[in-house]
Amino acid sequence: MSPVATLFLALSMSTDAFAAALGKGAALRRARLAEALRTGLVFGVTEAVTPLIGWAIGRAAQSYIASIDHWIAFFLLGGIGAKMIWDGAKRSQEDEKPPRHSLAALLVTAIGTSIDAMAVGVTLALIGANILITAAAIGAATFVMTTLGMILGNALGARFGRHAEIAGGVVLIVIGCSILIEHTLLG
Repeated sequence: MSPVATLFLALSMSTDAFAAALGKGAALRRARLAEALRTGLVFGVTEAVTPLIGWAIGRAAQSYIASIDHWIAFFLLGGIGAKMIWDGAKRSQEDEKPPRHSLAALLVTAIGTSIDAMAVGVTLALIGANILITAAAIGAATFVMTTLGMILGNALGARFGRHAEIAGGVVLIVIGCSILIEHTLLG
């Protein structure tokens, strides 16, 4: 795979993590740079590891994971999105926002947004691409995009409050639905 193709793949794999980070940033009281970097690291590492897992699965049993990966992503992202909508709808503007997200919440969201990278890993195994370089590029792009998404989401959240959190939840549900539609109706 060419360096340009690797770059475009890495950027495309990080877009859903960026969208999720916007919502995560909006849900916080004040996202400090350390929290944005922490979130970027969790998402970046997860997004770098999942293509490696997909690559290993692709080498072993491609047809089994391909049949359910979209359902896993749909339920994870849909559930997280619904919770964000619920939290945003029930929280008044005066309610205190948390200062940071739990590691568990970040990991679940990161896994939900990286299921597509696992599927890409399966494909990379079939075409014989250099998985280590590609996974590192995906992880680095996701780290940068997620960190920026947290900072931007927090700035929007401070201005638009719970509406930004609700919008972030809607975006996650839309991403989950688009993955499901892409794999079931269009695939």
